[in-house]
Amino acid sequence: QVQLVESGGGLVQPGGSLRLSCAASGRSFSTHVMAWYRQVAGKQRELVADIRTGAPTNYADSAKGRFTISRDNAKNTVWLQMNSLKPEDTAVYYCYARNIYTGSGYWGQGTQVTVSS
Repeated sequence: QVQLVESGGGLVQPGGSLRLSCAASGRSFSTHVMAWYRQVAGKQRELVADIRTGAPTNYADSAKGRFTISRDNAKNTVWLQMNSLKPEDTAVYYCYARNIYTGSGYWGQGTQVTVSS
């Protein structure tokens, strides 16, 4: 069982930056693919970026060049640095963990990001 707690969301002006954090509890953090998803009300949840230990990171086209995902297995934490934010980045951002051996997946509770002037 993995529990995920996101933090770092908030209101930011267009062009600004935010850094989301996701702290994981449980064992074997390094054997989980960690990802950030986002969801706008009435739309499907979409992948923003994911990262696995020892492998290249993966980004949605909308995130490339502006967002950076990183992880520290010693701290059981994954981050999403978001720069040059746009109003269309407004969404609830969710942290997700998937065990690479069992396929079990876990979601955080989500954190709201609002980009508005």
